[in-house]
Amino acid sequence: MVSSNNAPPHPATPHSTLNFANALWRVRRPKPFVLVIEGEEKNFEGHEATPPSDYLHEQLLLPEWREAFYQLVDATGLVVCLNVHTQHPTYRDVRGRSSKGRLSQGEYYHHDGCTGPVKPRFVEIRCPIQPQTRGVATAVAPHRDVVKAMVQVLPAELAAASALATQDMRIEALDQMDDAALDHLQGLITRTVRKKLSAEGARSYFRQVDAAANAYVEPWALGESRFIANANSGITMQHRRAYQAPHTGGVANGHLVKRWTNEELLLPGQVADLALIAALCSEEGDEAEGAEGCYLGAH
Repeated sequence: MVSSNNAPPHPATPHSTLNFANALWRVRRPKPFVLVIEGEEKNFEGHEATPPSDYLHEQLLLPEWREAFYQLVDATGLVVCLNVHTQHPTYRDVRGRSSKGRLSQGEYYHHDGCTGPVKPRFVEIRCPIQPQTRGVATAVAPHRDVVKAMVQVLPAELAAASALATQDMRIEALDQMDDAALDHLQGLITRTVRKKLSAEGARSYFRQVDAAANAYVEPWALGESRFIANANSGITMQHRRAYQAPHTGGVANGHLVKRWTNEELLLPGQVADLALIAALCSEEGDEAEGAEGCYLGAH
């Protein structure tokens, strides 16, 4: 399906090439679970600027290549497509805003669709071409690494809280937990952090989690799409809105858009599962009644 020059994944690894969809792509692997696609290799060979292109929809997501690309996301964890110029109508605005006094739901590590029995295969989050750059990061890391990091940097006084005191949080125990058990423990920790720490204390805690989990917390580039494996046969990731400095409000920021590409970008003859889409969308409002059950509950 996919071949490369087999360069070892490492933050310092130079660019390599990926043979996919009848083209050679310039790629790099800043982390073992991240593949960054910068564009077609031929567009970097000359010195003249290449015209804007929507290589995502015009090449990578063509019907004959779409499932192979999805499997690449499944196997990798996070696939980043840089410098994509598109106005495809399937994207919608990311909901949710953070205030100075409380964290939004999206600031906690989460899967998309985490309360329902069926979750989207992955979520695509995109920073459109726009006048204002995006200053707020999106942290992405493997689910198990996130939960281990949450335990590792958890202050002792929080670990002793009634909700967590009886939980087995030894590394050996975490290694044996399935996804459901990890979700349950993560929900307990998140709820305890929210209850016991101030908003900025919680944000500081999650920045420590980002570091301990070796999360991908690169700044957003205009025209960048991130495909985050969410519920699949390969690596399951989590993500969060990540302020890298105290959140004081009133700072202009570029906006993000998103879609569940597997469920919403349909092949000829496919019909959207409108009930599933409606159920998933109902979770996205940060202030919606019952939203706590998604990111803060015991899952």
